[in-house]
Parts: sequence; C-alpha cells; structure tokens
Amino acid sequence: MPLILDPNFHDPARRSEHDYDCGDEFYELLNAAYRDLDAEQCAALDARLILVLSNHIGDLSVLREALQAASEAAR
Repeated sequence: MPLILDPNFHDPARRSEHDYDCGDEFYELLNAAYRDLDAEQCAALDARLILVLSNHIGDLSVLREALQAASEAAR
C-alpha cells in the first residue's frame, strides 16, 4: 500500500483520495494564511486547519496513516 505522502496520493481503491493538482496555488494560499501571525496565532491556525481537513477527509484509516507518517517524520 502506498504511503499517504506518495505523489498525487493516488490509489484507485481508496475512495477518499484523488489526484492532487493545485500544488503551487495551495502553497501560496497556505503561506498567505500564516503571514503576519505570531507563534500563538500560527498554532491556533494549525489546530483549526487540522480539524477542518480531518473532518473533510472523514476516513479514519486515511487519518491514521497520515498521523503515523507525520509523527514518524517529526521524530
């Protein structure tokens, strides 16, 4: 099974995933969202964004895989 971080997050068997085609534009939007925020505001935005995206994904197996991949990368 491919990791959630594989290019395009693409595996036809997984209904909650689709081709990722907005890379540069999303990166610019993400940077703009954090611009001029202090550390506390950045942490609050992180928490809200994680919860909103998790709710949108709505698939515990995908969320579990993402948490595992991010946790391993952070260590």
